[in-house]
Amino acid sequence: MPRRDATATPLAPVTAALRSMFGTDDLPGLARGLLVDDEFGWSPATTLIDGSRLPELLRAAAVRWGGTPHACAALAWKSYSYWTALPVVLGWASARRVPLLDPSDVLIHFEDHRPLLTLGLRRSTAVAVLPSDPLALAGLPEVRVVADEAELLAALRASLLDAHLAPLITAIQAEVRVGTRTLLGSVASGIAHGILRAADGLPGSTVQSIDTLLGALDLADLVELVPGPTGEPSVQRRTCCLAFTLPSPKVCQGCCVRQG
Repeated sequence: MPRRDATATPLAPVTAALRSMFGTDDLPGLARGLLVDDEFGWSPATTLIDGSRLPELLRAAAVRWGGTPHACAALAWKSYSYWTALPVVLGWASARRVPLLDPSDVLIHFEDHRPLLTLGLRRSTAVAVLPSDPLALAGLPEVRVVADEAELLAALRASLLDAHLAPLITAIQAEVRVGTRTLLGSVASGIAHGILRAADGLPGSTVQSIDTLLGALDLADLVELVPGPTGEPSVQRRTCCLAFTLPSPKVCQGCCVRQG
């Protein structure tokens, strides 16, 4: 029988890292505790990729920011990709436990109008772990044991980027003209910012974690870590999220436009 005694919550390291990062379980872009028990009102992320709910997301972004269609799409993507990637990168960095975010297992809704949208995970969402993880012996159906660190990173990339974010980029580009490099730059920046913000609750070197993750995703050339005002690592983007083009322009910290 599956052993849920010692490993009752496979995503516990992820929720702990999020709690440490934000100081609360009530996050603006993620379901409380990540997992969704009652799916009424939620839709799988496949409805964005197949285009059926993507116009709704883009309209919500246009109402929120009031910019050009491509700028609002880029900012909607920036928000979506940040909240989608964050549980994955924190799971890897905190405990080498990687939720595999197949689009059919990621749920979205637009009911809370504070964030652009809210994401949650189905309880059946698979989690990839190393053989040394206690989950590897738990016999849980959602646990996938991989051979080593390299295979864990490959599983992370295959689910997050290849199966989820890359097809969504294609869907967005069918609606709005916005460059792939611009969109992937937001993924790289979001990962780096997330790791740095969560640094106090993570083991090991945050800089090394960022380098490893961005290398595995082939995104390392899109951001650079530079010394901040007091010498701490800071993220410098090499692409722009287009927030500076809004009717009320915003220049983000680390923006390549400000540096140019």
